[in-house]
Amino acid sequence: MAELTTLEEKLAEVLGLAQAAQKATQKIEGLVEDDSATATLRRMREEAEETERRCTEAAEERDGRKTAILEKARETKGEATEMMETYLGDDADGLDGFEFLTMAEAGEVGHWTVLRKLNEAAGEERIAELTEWALPIQERHFSEAKECSVSLAGQKDPYEES
Repeated sequence: MAELTTLEEKLAEVLGLAQAAQKATQKIEGLVEDDSATATLRRMREEAEETERRCTEAAEERDGRKTAILEKARETKGEATEMMETYLGDDADGLDGFEFLTMAEAGEVGHWTVLRKLNEAAGEERIAELTEWALPIQERHFSEAKECSVSLAGQKDPYEES
């Protein structure tokens, strides 16, 4: 198996996080009853699918490294999924779901920002195009997840036992 550069490792991580985001949005959709939140989750999932597609295409262009990138992506997806399953136990509700998603989206914004910074020195056009496309979407996802969390929190009785 080929060794990955730091740039390729970060590409693999954002790919794995996009894969995990699809699973997370699907799980959280089952926890919410709000139509607006459900629509937001569906759009996020579709955008995560597109992100996965674009990242996979970029990985396929890495001579002799595609398999290693995809393996690292699977590892990242597994770690993120494990965190989700731990956080969203059997008693999770929609608010818990969006709180988790807020954390996950913040992590994605961070990873995309790091990939963009690494590429400043690398100067790879394909990675630059990918980060310039994905980073605004991830920033919007973070903002939307946070807004949904706050909206759902506003519907809760703060003195209700949980």
